[in-house]
Amino acid sequence: MAAAGIPEKTQLAIIGAGPGGYHAAFHAADLGLQVTLIDPAENPGGVCLYRGCIPSKALLHVAGVVGEAAESAAIGVKFAPPEIDIARVRTWKNEVIDKLTGALGMQAGRKKITHIRGTATLSGPHTLQVVTNEGEAGALAFEQAILATGSRPVMLPGTEPTARIMNSTGALDLEDVPASLLVVGGGYIGLELGSAYAALGSEVSVVEMTGGLLPGCDRDLVSVLKRRLDRKFKAIMLNTKVEAMTEKKDGVTVTFADKKGSRTESFAKVLIAIGRRPHTRDLGLETAGIEVDGKGFVQVDAQRRTSAGHIYAIGDIAGEPMLAHKAYREAAVAAESAAAGKAVYDPRAIPAVVFTDPEIAWCGLTETEARAAGRKVTTAKLPWRGNGRTLTLGRDDGLTKLITDPETGVLLGVALVGPGAGELIAEGVLALEMAATVEDLRHTIHPHPTLSETVFDAAWALPPR
Repeated sequence: MAAAGIPEKTQLAIIGAGPGGYHAAFHAADLGLQVTLIDPAENPGGVCLYRGCIPSKALLHVAGVVGEAAESAAIGVKFAPPEIDIARVRTWKNEVIDKLTGALGMQAGRKKITHIRGTATLSGPHTLQVVTNEGEAGALAFEQAILATGSRPVMLPGTEPTARIMNSTGALDLEDVPASLLVVGGGYIGLELGSAYAALGSEVSVVEMTGGLLPGCDRDLVSVLKRRLDRKFKAIMLNTKVEAMTEKKDGVTVTFADKKGSRTESFAKVLIAIGRRPHTRDLGLETAGIEVDGKGFVQVDAQRRTSAGHIYAIGDIAGEPMLAHKAYREAAVAAESAAAGKAVYDPRAIPAVVFTDPEIAWCGLTETEARAAGRKVTTAKLPWRGNGRTLTLGRDDGLTKLITDPETGVLLGVALVGPGAGELIAEGVLALEMAATVEDLRHTIHPHPTLSETVFDAAWALPPR
């Protein structure tokens, strides 16, 4: 043994135990490889389970309960204003995290995966320098490796996380509910966390430097969401930059700049949610001859091999989109390739979901992308206000949009906004993977009354071929 708890060698070393890392470890172990998984946390889970997807969705569930209770008066059911026990909400959120990560830890044990709690750096093409959480250091030789170190939040230049200036990790700790909160960034992280804090009682403002929320998302979908957020948030400031930020004892003073000039406003707390960057710093990539692109992403081929062919990279460090489910698929490809398989990463559609209220989800080609590329498409836009299930939920907001090839009728993209859109998008992903046509959707019997009927009805709204 190189050091206590560090083996001298392994067939497959995996750095990072997030969705990509643990999925690759489990799959590779099932395929018969000897696997060593290196990550500082007690159990697998990574940012997604500990500080991202899972805790944010737990808080959004609380927000949904509060919102639904408040809106139920319109259908004749009235509740007293909710009493929110923040300490209990925080504890419950952590219980969810512990339950999921604990189960992954037990699964790693059952699969006889060596789990080293610590960090690892490449020290050569076939060696890692490992440092455990207890400070023990040693070398680990590997035949193959998978890099799955994920990403980290981006802060504004000159700022660092503090008690009052938070990144997404700090916001999910839920230390308290500030009287006022500024969210810097109108992307999905900012809007999700802003929605959660608004429901918990914060007066939320959002500032976005571009001309619209969720840059890159279909404008038809965003317009439905924005109408609802305009009622939830104190302000949504578009085409506006943050010029300066000064933390004080009782809050944060922020200077904004837009076409009208500069102005200053104070907030109890600020959440900076302007994106994430790949976590490749201090990995020792150069020692193994691994190349990165201009944005810091590790360059990989269709099998997720890096420029060092026996080392793979998956998940956030391997390029956009930075999504856990994309990492799952990459993990399976890398694990199978490491086990001498012939898997290739070649998805036709990667779904994206924004878990606001209403949810937004899409896959495949968007109308915005089609127009930018000068590509001819046929679209169908079906508002949900005529859908029976929508109305029985006490809602009338929502939209289903289909993008098709006008010559062949092949489905190119599916986009949805409305309650449960994130659950509905899987049908669109499967349809694109199967190269389905509009006729296929028309001939697929959808249950009634459901929100899924909006996909069926949108297909019938397209012109016959």
